[in-house]
Amino acid sequence: MAEGSRNEPAMDAKRFAALAAAYGGDLRRWPEAERMAGAIFAPSETGQAILRHAGTLDARLDSYRVDAPDKALHGSILQAAGRHFVQRRRQRFWWLGLGLAGIGLAGAVAGLALVSIVTPEVQPDHYVLDANATAFGDASPDRDAIGEDL
Repeated sequence: MAEGSRNEPAMDAKRFAALAAAYGGDLRRWPEAERMAGAIFAPSETGQAILRHAGTLDARLDSYRVDAPDKALHGSILQAAGRHFVQRRRQRFWWLGLGLAGIGLAGAVAGLALVSIVTPEVQPDHYVLDANATAFGDASPDRDAIGEDL
């Protein structure tokens, strides 16, 4: 392997082409560690061809200009952002509402559980319900007979 200056190995065409593709045809844009070896290889016929190709690409990239967006595009972007903001705000509102409803439901269940645990089950003997009992009274045949006695 040939040696370059300052005990650095000389650069081969593959490495030179990779650096030119990555950093362009101007050796001043290359990493400092690669510049010396690149400067040694650049005067060769292969080096000149690689630098011309990279320079052509650099010129095309440098000449490319992007026009500023017009007011219609600017307005549509702002409208889309506004809609997104409103949608996110609604989602947060609904999640907050669902959270509060869940907390309320959990409180109701906890309260019901507490009341059912703490309250003793006392049922008087005279309130024995049968299949004929309704919310308005007993609808059994015995009730008619009792009612006539009153």
